[in-house]
Amino acid sequence: MDNKGLVSIIMPMYNCAQYIADSIDSVQAQTYTNWELLIVDDVSTDGCDQIVKEYAASDPRIRMLQNEKNSGAAVSRNYALREAKGKWIAFLDSDDQWLPEKLSKQLDFMISNGYSFTCTDYRIQLNGQWQPYVITGPKVVGKWKMYNYCYFSTITVMYDREVIGLIQIPDIKKANDYAMWLRVVEKAKCYRLPQCLSYYIKHEGSLASGSKLKLIKRHYILFRVGMGKGTFMSLILTVNNLFWGVLKKLFYKKKIR
Repeated sequence: MDNKGLVSIIMPMYNCAQYIADSIDSVQAQTYTNWELLIVDDVSTDGCDQIVKEYAASDPRIRMLQNEKNSGAAVSRNYALREAKGKWIAFLDSDDQWLPEKLSKQLDFMISNGYSFTCTDYRIQLNGQWQPYVITGPKVVGKWKMYNYCYFSTITVMYDREVIGLIQIPDIKKANDYAMWLRVVEKAKCYRLPQCLSYYIKHEGSLASGSKLKLIKRHYILFRVGMGKGTFMSLILTVNNLFWGVLKKLFYKKKIR
């Protein structure tokens, strides 16, 4: 049944011609069909915009928006969030994929329990190789736990826009999705649906790539610029984030047998 409300799927896109078709195909394969896919082209140069136009020509649920200049994922997501019409907001990056029952199962989980903000488990493919585990997380993530660490992937999240409202992300180049969840969790706790329903495709050149030093800098900027914390507090939160990040890697993986 598709009468649970419209799901607006937010997808920023930049130079992903190699992956975008698989991402869109995974949306079109959803068993829950009441969705709109808003793809924001960040002035791509590899022809991925033409691929999206072909999909949109045959499926009116797909809409491509275009930035006037290359602006980054935060600006692209903000644009799509302002244009979204759905009660439910979900996110999928242009090189990642969902399993066919992702939307259906997550909506059932939210509606049956009265949840406004949820995430699911996910699996990682790194440079073409599937990792032998599923990434899990805490059953519930509230405000303080969210400051400890970003325990879920953006592509697993769904929230009720009627409860959360319009979210706009700070214009920082990295970890802007984390900044978004720090805002959303002010309105509602995040509940985990313990099923693997998303595939996170990591590859060289992806936003997730980078050294540990860059990761530290990224999180400092998140707290200092994105969240407006003072210098000392931003340092404390960054160190705290590193500590809980190590624990996440130790305790929130489920081996695939």
